[in-house]
Amino acid sequence: MSFDPGLQLGDVIDNKQLADIFRCSGQGGMRRSLKTETLVLISDYIHSIYENRWSGDIFYYTGMGQQGDQKLDFMQNKTLAESRQNGVDIHLFEVFEKGQYTYMGKVELAKIPFLERQPDADGNLRQVWVFPLQ
Repeated sequence: MSFDPGLQLGDVIDNKQLADIFRCSGQGGMRRSLKTETLVLISDYIHSIYENRWSGDIFYYTGMGQQGDQKLDFMQNKTLAESRQNGVDIHLFEVFEKGQYTYMGKVELAKIPFLERQPDADGNLRQVWVFPLQ
């Protein structure tokens, strides 16, 4: 049975509400909750090194890891990569203003994740995993 956060598309909540609703950590861009069987993805356009982007109705979300090459089998990258088989629901939020998390809805992998080059936290180019979501 799928977790219902009780949110509508476009609802704006704060970080404490997000953590309370999903029963997840209040930190990070990929927040796993074993209690709700969800993975909350946050695309923060204010304080992020990641190059997340929309192209049509596909959202390209950069995986976890701020320095060096990312690994697909690392922590929540693995959870997201296996989300079609593992029963974890994926919920997407975007942050356009500090402390305001806009609910973009439940998403799923639309295509196979792929590698691309992006800068890390130190500005060095590295390989990152990009997850096409819809």
